Amino acid sequence: MRGILAAVVASVLLAACAGPEKPPVYLEKANVLPVQLNDRFKFRKQDTFFNDPRTYLATQSEAMRFFRLRLNYGVVTPRDYDEVTGNFFTFFWWAHERADVTVRLEYRQAALGDYVMAQERYYPNASGSYKSDFKVTGDEYLEHGRVTAWRVLLIVEGRIAAFRQSFMWK
Repeated sequence: MRGILAAVVASVLLAACAGPEKPPVYLEKANVLPVQLNDRFKFRKQDTFFNDPRTYLATQSEAMRFFRLRLNYGVVTPRDYDEVTGNFFTFFWWAHERADVTVRLEYRQAALGDYVMAQERYYPNASGSYKSDFKVTGDEYLEHGRVTAWRVLLIVEGRIAAFRQSFMWK
């Protein structure tokens, strides 16, 4: 019984130490990397969502209404609306072996044509299942427009180990 209590206390303390995820690093230029696909690293699923509270169409889906309400919770001023308007990306991935992994989202926006923007998140000593969130909102969205094409990369040792992309990516 004492061992179970100690395990519960330890897990609560460790969970309290795990703070929110750091913001992604924005890259000036997305460098080209060699492709060396590795079955030990995989994307499992992706969720993409375009949020514009000013142009919502009515929906019968309770799940969609809840998602919109959660995303727009606390939005009051026009500047608040600007901060939550844009593209949201969530990627679920798996590392079957321990490695330093960088998740990079590369994307093109309507006003930039073929210019590629990029954001990265770094996971040192990653092993297991992960979720990576990215967003293109606020001033970036207002200046350059909606994301027109994207691809996401799992980078291990400077090489692309796994990737997914939108059908518009070329």
